[in-house]
Amino acid sequence: MEKKLATTLFESLASGVRLDIFRLLVKNAPDGLVAGEIATLLALPPTNLSFHLKALTQAGLLGVIQEGRYQRYRANLPLMQELIAYLTAECCTGNPEQCFESNLASDCCKS
Repeated sequence: MEKKLATTLFESLASGVRLDIFRLLVKNAPDGLVAGEIATLLALPPTNLSFHLKALTQAGLLGVIQEGRYQRYRANLPLMQELIAYLTAECCTGNPEQCFESNLASDCCKS
């Protein structure tokens, strides 16, 4: 993953509302939710939700498919996994598997 893409993804998730939307869709993976369900579950007005869904979709964090007159949104889990891998690639001097063996306070990660 390139730094520019990682920055775009973080900027997209920097909104509390967008983070809530993404987490809700992760929770409802792989089926996702239609926009109305998202609005109801997060108590968001449709116009506000539409703005945030568009931003997340443009960043690539969400996929959307048309189902009749509804749009179903799904979290792009492979992209999020790629972002996590990008963040942890250099953990423990390039051995990220060591960082997750017990916890982040392991010897390799202490200052």
